Amino acid sequence: MDDNFIDNLENIKIPTESQKQKEGWDVEGILKNRSNQNFKFDIRKWSKYGQLIGKKVKYKSKADKIVLEEKDNWIIIDCKEMKNFFKENKLKQITIEDLTSKLDWNIIIPKY
Repeated sequence: MDDNFIDNLENIKIPTESQKQKEGWDVEGILKNRSNQNFKFDIRKWSKYGQLIGKKVKYKSKADKIVLEEKDNWIIIDCKEMKNFFKENKLKQITIEDLTSKLDWNIIIPKY
């Protein structure tokens, strides 16, 4: 993940390595000019899984939001809404286009 995403946050808190492993989040903070609430963000990079590129998210993760990096944007997805969508639709994987079109709580932040 490009560290520049963190520039979009205030009141930043970095978890301990133990918290990162057990709780599945990478940074906590408030989205500047978008929220006054503290969120825990999963900002891990995309990984390769066979022929697919994606991000695995554990159901036990305590991250509130998942950040997906694209060339020109960061897409922020609500973790709880995504997990419920996966459970209701019995999914194991989904495209980023489906995530952004089928979930209500998304924020797209352009890179400057």
